[in-house]
Amino acid sequence: MSAGNAKGLIAWDVLATLLILLSIYSYALYPFILILLRPFFNKKVHQSDIEPTVSLIIAAYNEEKKMGEKLGNTLELEYPRDKLEIIVASDASTDGTEDIIRGFPEVRLLRARERGGKERAQKIALDAAAGEILVFTDAGTLLDKNAIRGIVRNFADASVGAVSSCDKLLSVQTENAEDLYVRYEMMLRRLESGFNGVVGLSGSFFAARREVCAEWAEDLTSDFNTVFLARKKGLRAISDDAVIGYYRDIQKDQSETKRKVRTLINGIDVFMRTLELLNVFKYGAFSWQLISHKLMRWLVPFFLSALVAVTFIGACEGSVFCSILFALQFIFYALALSGAIRDSSRKWLPVKIAFYFSSVNVAILLAWAGYFRGERMRIWNPTVR
Repeated sequence: MSAGNAKGLIAWDVLATLLILLSIYSYALYPFILILLRPFFNKKVHQSDIEPTVSLIIAAYNEEKKMGEKLGNTLELEYPRDKLEIIVASDASTDGTEDIIRGFPEVRLLRARERGGKERAQKIALDAAAGEILVFTDAGTLLDKNAIRGIVRNFADASVGAVSSCDKLLSVQTENAEDLYVRYEMMLRRLESGFNGVVGLSGSFFAARREVCAEWAEDLTSDFNTVFLARKKGLRAISDDAVIGYYRDIQKDQSETKRKVRTLINGIDVFMRTLELLNVFKYGAFSWQLISHKLMRWLVPFFLSALVAVTFIGACEGSVFCSILFALQFIFYALALSGAIRDSSRKWLPVKIAFYFSSVNVAILLAWAGYFRGERMRIWNPTVR
């Protein structure tokens, strides 16, 4: 082999290695760095048993199957009744949702004149709310009795502007890998929270100070944008593992894909419209976290696609390293394809992981395509769980 050919093979190997590192950065290297930095930047949250006035807001559209259980669960929350108001904002529901709500005299019903999306419904409730702390939760999310008291404890810390719950899946489909992803995401939030704060909240259950929500945007997804609103006021958003929101997993993979694409398009939209937060001189480590957790993850399918091409070319040129990598990729995507073709094959863990990881990255590609086509998914339908 000539020196020129050897250098060429090394170049393909180096390029493939770089793409691997870029592909795993958000999922593995970023949390590893957070672990390394934790001893030096361990920001604890001062908690105390405070009792500010709280407005619990539920945005709903055609949730008649869940609303009775949700409101029954909500009325069992242990918090002073004179300091807790419960508001349901109906996004012009057309089923029996509002009739169910009227059966609970302790609950205030607000109805949008026409459908405008989750954030607009939340804004209607927010404008009518009287609480110092605003708690947002979904109709499909169930809470522990002490959930409100638990989430409010964090606001005894003056540096905290928003608080996210920890998601817990009540799984009904053991072959669905959503539970693996939820556990991973909760681990990552825990690391971020202890370092400098999270970059995203759990949309099914989170809370914020009233002043943080003063510039509420009806066209930006609230769980993502609320973190940004807090940061702009010099406050951090944190996650509390002791505060849990319980929800069931998706019953159909098609529904899960649609939900992911909708969430991703809205997330990309928020990111693109708040690029000022990438100013590291103003927002410091949060800018790095935002790039690491969000942008780098949204770029993974492009890195993976490039890796397939680079390793294929490198293998054709004679690189042993690229040949091995290309073969491993072929096996991985074959497992993912088998999971897509046969649901029963997802009972095997390698297939489950390959299928779910691949479906997530396909959803990211679809979301980028949708975003650049101008799609903005403000109107939502209840996910079948």
